[in-house]
Amino acid sequence: MKKIYLILPAALLMACQQAPKENTLVEEKTPSGFDLSNLDTTVAPCDNFYQYAIGGWLKDNPIPSTESRWSSFNVVTEGNNTRLRAILDEYAALTDAKAGSKEQQIGDFYKSAMDTAKLTELGATPIMPYMEEIAAIKTKEELIQLASKFSTMGIGSMFGMYIGQDDKNSSAYITHVYQSGLTLPDRDYYLKTDEKSETIKTAYSEHIQKIFSLLGDAKATTNIKAETIIKIETALAEISMSRVERRDPDKTYNKFSFADFKNEFKGVDWDGYIGTLGLSSVEDVIVGQPEFIKGAISFLDKFTIEEWKTYMQWHLADNMASYLGDDFEKQNFNFFATTLRGTKEMKPRWKRALGTVNGSLGELLGKAFVERHFPEESKAEVSQMVENLRSAFKVRIENLTWMGDSTKEKALEKLASFKKKIGYPDKWTDYSSLEISDNFAQNILNARKFNFLEMINKLGKPVDKDEWFMSPQTVNAYYSSSQNEIVFPAGILQPPFYEKGADAAINYGGIGAVIGHEFTHGFDDQGSKYDSEGNLKNWWTENDRAAFDERANKVVEQFSNFEALDSVFVNGKLTLGENIADLGGLILAYHAMEKSFEGIEATGIIDGFTQQQRFFLGWAQVWQMNMTEEELRNRIITDPHSPGEYRVRGPLANLREFSEAFGCDANSPMVAPDSTRAVIW
Repeated sequence: MKKIYLILPAALLMACQQAPKENTLVEEKTPSGFDLSNLDTTVAPCDNFYQYAIGGWLKDNPIPSTESRWSSFNVVTEGNNTRLRAILDEYAALTDAKAGSKEQQIGDFYKSAMDTAKLTELGATPIMPYMEEIAAIKTKEELIQLASKFSTMGIGSMFGMYIGQDDKNSSAYITHVYQSGLTLPDRDYYLKTDEKSETIKTAYSEHIQKIFSLLGDAKATTNIKAETIIKIETALAEISMSRVERRDPDKTYNKFSFADFKNEFKGVDWDGYIGTLGLSSVEDVIVGQPEFIKGAISFLDKFTIEEWKTYMQWHLADNMASYLGDDFEKQNFNFFATTLRGTKEMKPRWKRALGTVNGSLGELLGKAFVERHFPEESKAEVSQMVENLRSAFKVRIENLTWMGDSTKEKALEKLASFKKKIGYPDKWTDYSSLEISDNFAQNILNARKFNFLEMINKLGKPVDKDEWFMSPQTVNAYYSSSQNEIVFPAGILQPPFYEKGADAAINYGGIGAVIGHEFTHGFDDQGSKYDSEGNLKNWWTENDRAAFDERANKVVEQFSNFEALDSVFVNGKLTLGENIADLGGLILAYHAMEKSFEGIEATGIIDGFTQQQRFFLGWAQVWQMNMTEEELRNRIITDPHSPGEYRVRGPLANLREFSEAFGCDANSPMVAPDSTRAVIW
């Protein structure tokens, strides 16, 4: 799966029409579903539409102390969590649930997560057998074999291996090897030397020492261990491929026969490694970052066995810290949530427990969720919107002036081949063999082993076209390039994204633009390299690709000028795919909305806004978002999505449909000059 899983300076009030255009066709109607208190009418829509449309919301919705950001996604997730908690409480109270049933597995997992007395009593005991295995290592061969065993339990090391679709043969699963090994969110955290980065590295060292102190190490020992871990991880960071480089599927597709792979990447007993994983018939391997893998293997000799054992101790402890009682969990929170993201307080225990059950048994819990909370009528209505968007995209492609006929033919073929999944899977994963008991940490490991085995067992089997890569209760959507499909879980099909029977303009500006966003991912700078069958294959003429790249570069330049914090700018190259998808999604949804009303009486003014204006208000309220400075800084480095503000201001400045709807003149801050205007799809 390739996609998941969404600077124009602030200006003084300028001569931009703020009042809606008059529409006398229909009288004032009922409210649209957009809360007028969200508005900040002290700002003109043509100056800063984000502030105008949701400035009131931003003011009235400060970030809760338990969060690092607060947004529409959080609001919807909170509603889902309330429903999910009721399910968890009900299942946890059962005394006669059948072993292996979803009621028993979910209920007992949740109870084990809520049993703080037992968690405190056990402390680090659940991971001590694995610490002893690390201590017993004497050779690098034993080190690699234990690293392989740990990977089956979700505990990472310097590289990873998984089974997924072959990018150039989407009908087959293949073994992938990729770079790994870092604890901090990105290689830049190790490599940057500015004051803020140095402060974080110091805090990281202190965090490592505190975790090892909780494990019983003396102060002098914890200091040495922290230095060792940071030394190894920094070396791995220095050879890691950047996030921007990893966005290029051509660079990360390096296929070897297993025999050639073993010859190319000597220094590891790969037969033993895959055997420990549970693989026995590996024929080919795709290596995401060959130079990294070679470098990581060379580090097996560069650093001593004792240093590597310290590294493995850390990755075990770090990975399991949140499941070892209050002291470990609080220390983990203090660094990863407070230092890195600016979150002040931990969520209540039930929310943390829910999050863990969700992460471990997401589809199983999702089955219970949709049985109670997803109306089938919503599935039908959203399905029709998908087809309306597909039709709009077809017209857009047919009328492109920069694309030649042969490329258009392939683009239309791909568009027609898009599959859609809405709400929940037609086929559910069978979890009945998963053992869940009253031991929280062991339940975590059991669930990870189960999910890992499910993944490993795909090799050699036909590709499962019914598989979902998100649980139904997730507030998100995604496009998969290898499956050539767009997926909309039940969790996101709620206000402000979608409301059954609500004003169509608001729905098209919300879920409609999200649908268009996912469609456009199939034609962004990454997705456009995959054909209608989900294969990494060039279907473009050289001239058409050059024309596309020229337009995409305008998007890069626009977003690279957004200054999110003092001297911290949006990474236009990292966020390019998402920004193209936003731009295309809005165009498609807008014209699908207009097409859907052909021959129907105009909807007129609602809440003082025309249908066209309400569409853009619908988009803005999707991206209402407050964020801590720490979280914003982290996302600028790691997130391929632009911050919410720029997902509104950025694409709308390119749309003539927006400037016409609000009467913005050519000099308005919310109107990109013709020379820099980005129009692709």
